[in-house]
Amino acid sequence: MIDDYDAFLFDLDGVITPTVDLHMRAWHETFDDVFARHGAEPYRQSDYYRSLDGRPRFDGVATLLAARGISLPVGEADDDGLDSVTGIGNRKNRVFTEVLERDGISAYPGSVRLLDQLAGRPLAIVSSSRNADAVLRAAGLRDRFAVVVDGSVAEREGLPGKPAPDTFVRAAELLDCAPERAAAFEDAVSGVAAAHAGAFGWVVGVDRGTGAEALREAGADVVVRDLEELVR
Repeated sequence: MIDDYDAFLFDLDGVITPTVDLHMRAWHETFDDVFARHGAEPYRQSDYYRSLDGRPRFDGVATLLAARGISLPVGEADDDGLDSVTGIGNRKNRVFTEVLERDGISAYPGSVRLLDQLAGRPLAIVSSSRNADAVLRAAGLRDRFAVVVDGSVAEREGLPGKPAPDTFVRAAELLDCAPERAAAFEDAVSGVAAAHAGAFGWVVGVDRGTGAEALREAGADVVVRDLEELVR
């Protein structure tokens, strides 16, 4: 099945690297402080999957605040406090960067084996994160991908984030491949929905905890627990 496609587009966090663990730690630390300030119910792991996973950072902040009934201003671009949506997002990013620099990151072994199998084929990363380049370099994988469409590219080009299909479609354009001739790999419901909405030929859901049923409902054609399952 995988050989039926001409190009391959991968989400980063939870598909290529276990960056989700670092993101979850950074979100947890940040929102523990936010919710304590507002007397809100403490942060739970389920908050990550419901409100943050796969969304652009500031969208995720706004979504989770709304879920707790907290209203804050958008704030300024350089905010780093906890009194605005932008400030909370920036604080989380700072915590994430500190953890990445301190602990580093390694790719999932099964994902590397699939990348090895696809060596020489057109590959792209499509990530909501603005840290995609740094994560790929830390994992020693930057040279594997001809195209990286991340949160910074999306902002620069005015592309809406997942679950809108625009970032996936843009990456396919940069690979000079029609979406129906490309395969997309995602672990988040919003990402699967984006690839499905973009009419990609094969949408692979990677179940790292979201749940196979949720990924299928979002539009996954097949669900695997690890990309190792796709290696011939």
